[in-house]
Amino acid sequence: MQLPVRFARYELQAFLGGGMSHVYQAVDTVMGRAVAVKILTEQGIRDAEAKQRFLHEARLAASIQHDHIVTVYDYGEEQGYPFMVLEFLRGEDLRDAIRQGHAGDAANRTRIALEVARALGFVHQRGIIHRDIKPENIFIEQSGRAKLMDFGIAKSEGLNLTKTGQSMGTPFYMAPEQVVGGAVTPLADVYSFGMVLYELFSGVKPVNGDSLQRLFYVILHETPDREPLMAAGTPGPVAELIYRCIAKKPEERLQSFGAIAEVLQGVLAGVAAPVATVASMPVAGPAASPVAGSVAGGGSGAGKAALVAGAVVVVVLLGAGAWWYQRRPQPVAAPAPKPAVVRGGAVVPVAAGEFEFGGDRKKMSLAAFSIDRAEVSHRAYAAFAQATGAADSPGSPELPVGNVTFDQAKAFCAWAGKRLPSEEQWEKAARGADGRSYPWGSERKAELAVVKENPAAAKGPLAVDSLAAGASPAGALHMAGNVWEWVDKPHTPTALAVESLQQLLKPPPVAGEAWHRIKGGAYDRGIAEALAFEFVSMPARFRSPNIGFRCVLPAE
Repeated sequence: MQLPVRFARYELQAFLGGGMSHVYQAVDTVMGRAVAVKILTEQGIRDAEAKQRFLHEARLAASIQHDHIVTVYDYGEEQGYPFMVLEFLRGEDLRDAIRQGHAGDAANRTRIALEVARALGFVHQRGIIHRDIKPENIFIEQSGRAKLMDFGIAKSEGLNLTKTGQSMGTPFYMAPEQVVGGAVTPLADVYSFGMVLYELFSGVKPVNGDSLQRLFYVILHETPDREPLMAAGTPGPVAELIYRCIAKKPEERLQSFGAIAEVLQGVLAGVAAPVATVASMPVAGPAASPVAGSVAGGGSGAGKAALVAGAVVVVVLLGAGAWWYQRRPQPVAAPAPKPAVVRGGAVVPVAAGEFEFGGDRKKMSLAAFSIDRAEVSHRAYAAFAQATGAADSPGSPELPVGNVTFDQAKAFCAWAGKRLPSEEQWEKAARGADGRSYPWGSERKAELAVVKENPAAAKGPLAVDSLAAGASPAGALHMAGNVWEWVDKPHTPTALAVESLQQLLKPPPVAGEAWHRIKGGAYDRGIAEALAFEFVSMPARFRSPNIGFRCVLPAE
């Protein structure tokens, strides 16, 4: 199509590629952020199964929120075309990172593997099997963070879009049970992960074939060569882990990504049991085909001894990981910051130092400051209005004030001897120093925020001193949900963002007028919009019942 073009609330700006669905770089004209929009093609719409699979992927991916899984913000249908909206990632997929030599040293590759293992463990806990783990479906952001992508053929509990005997997946990384169309369990993901890990460390595919038939034979009967791993200097414990993941029989593989993550953590910490060389690792010979079943007979004594030795090595390796996990330095729980009572509301301290800012987790540093423990309440705003003669915004005293403009919020903070937070201050107070996505961590937990998925938000915002379980590391409440909060961050809107408010704002927005950002989501918005690093841009004169604010107090 001729670009740029408007599609729903998104401005499609550049075609990024695709097959049955097309992916575009776009701008969300309401949120003012870069996104990727994936649209099913006319060919896909005519294919009932492809359309069903696309909609399944959209619903499934939108239900998952994890620091190492691509975020789906929105999905729906526009002009008859199903679509989904994803975060726009900058970087490269793992395939290109391997080809271009960008995967880093052994420690960095181990970190990438650990992040992907955590993501897969997270989806498995929710009854989801990915079924298409390959380097193209792992993205490495410019910051180095790994993100799992593409749930197009994922299988969730209670839903199976695959006909009996039909194989789904990318051939080079398919588990033996997938090749023969057998039952697929989470252990198929363990196998595919092991094959990707082999390629990540060696730089070459673990299996090859000049035809699909030959490739499937190799997957079913042959063990990948150890030499490429040895030549690449793969750490012994990682190589051991790879061969435990790619065992032909599911029951012989490591049984969970929790166990895999423990081993990788041990490798990074330098406490995993050493293995002298990859060649010394006991790996069973050619496995029996899953179709033919097991071979009768007990095998040779040497083979049995090798298997026993292998079991011992694995027990030692997993034991070392467990030893490290249990004895690793434990974070000492700091006492909850004690709010200091000042005019306009109690504040909590935020320590000076480095933190991760924005969606790309850019390293930044800020001086110490204090921030309001909660949003400014109607009670506090009424006191300001009475003292200064400003217009009040009436409401229940314990609820957060709304319907205030940016300038009104700024005037309140000045009266209280404070100021509106910068975007950086707000975000550090909301997500701490470790780059978490929400105040409580990186998992999507609607029960910890006043958002539309939480039944507690059905009647609107909650009292400003409620829901302590969702507090940020600094001890600030409701930094996800309840009401949007103004921050002192000027923003230049796109033309489409201005256009989208023409009917909503009277008089309509005009070129050159001041716009600022609001952050944190609100009671009538979804949990995905409460991500600490996201924002919405609004004219400074805009007011709405779901927009409030809080103030900061410099350390001095």
